Amino acid sequence: MAASFASKCSGVGRSLMDGLRNNFANLPSTSREIVCGSFLYQQQRTFIQMRTVLKVVDNSGAKKVMCIQPLKGKKGARLGDTIIASVKEAMPNGKVKKGKVVYGVVVRAAMQRGRCDGSEVKFDDNAVVLVDKQGQPIGTRVFGPVPHELRQKKHVKILTLAEHIA
Repeated sequence: MAASFASKCSGVGRSLMDGLRNNFANLPSTSREIVCGSFLYQQQRTFIQMRTVLKVVDNSGAKKVMCIQPLKGKKGARLGDTIIASVKEAMPNGKVKKGKVVYGVVVRAAMQRGRCDGSEVKFDDNAVVLVDKQGQPIGTRVFGPVPHELRQKKHVKILTLAEHIA
């Protein structure tokens, strides 16, 4: 796999692949391909941390927010965690204006999370629902799928407003 990819690349690509091949020469063939494959083809999915841009999936008026600080955990926020965010894009006649600092609950995260039954859930994008300081949603509708793990985190009101519970 690595050799066929290297043969299709230019001289710079060949030198990169040769360096990878030399670094992983002591690994078995299949492990080397997996390591090279994950290094070259997979995007790293991490926690929602400072400066992460998230999509807003309610009708509060905001379109995109940027995470300022996750409220729990040192590494960052996951599904159901509350964050402090700044509104980066907003609709002109919405409840929330651009530049306002708001609270939000993460309802979709690209990072996978294990469930009790052994399955894992992950989404294509990172999304939040804006809430006030007491945890009540600002908007009156929630668009798209929402995981049922929010029930364990005491965000039942968001689940009642959601169209689809995953």
